[in-house]
Amino acid sequence: MEIALEEARAAAWREEVPIGAVVTDSAGRVLARAGNRVEERRDPSAHAEMLALREAAGQLGEKHLAGATLWVTLEPCAMCAQAASLFRVRRVVFAAYDPKGGGTEHGARVFAHPQCNHAPEVVGGVRETEAGALLREFFAQRR
Repeated sequence: MEIALEEARAAAWREEVPIGAVVTDSAGRVLARAGNRVEERRDPSAHAEMLALREAAGQLGEKHLAGATLWVTLEPCAMCAQAASLFRVRRVVFAAYDPKGGGTEHGARVFAHPQCNHAPEVVGGVRETEAGALLREFFAQRR
């Protein structure tokens, strides 16, 4: 999670919403890391999770990331949760919960949907306080 937090801080420095993501393989080796680049790329799908998942699959030359863990600083939105399902990651670990826009524990609850063909293990709240503070500070500066 530390690497994901580093990516989130870097995203904030770029004036992106401070969310970072990392994909590790089953041995814990980092396959990819990314921070949000929505503003920079003018691409609403350039979430940290999407970028990291795509990069990890490219590194492996595979479309599925069996055995991989997606680490992210905020509960994935519905788009990113569905991507984690489609990439078939083994586990999603996130820091801060997102009651407004989350898609795993809140909102769409993608993995609980009967049409979800792969539901990874989900662990929430890992370093929640630190990730939440980073987000609150970022948005406080913009209000």
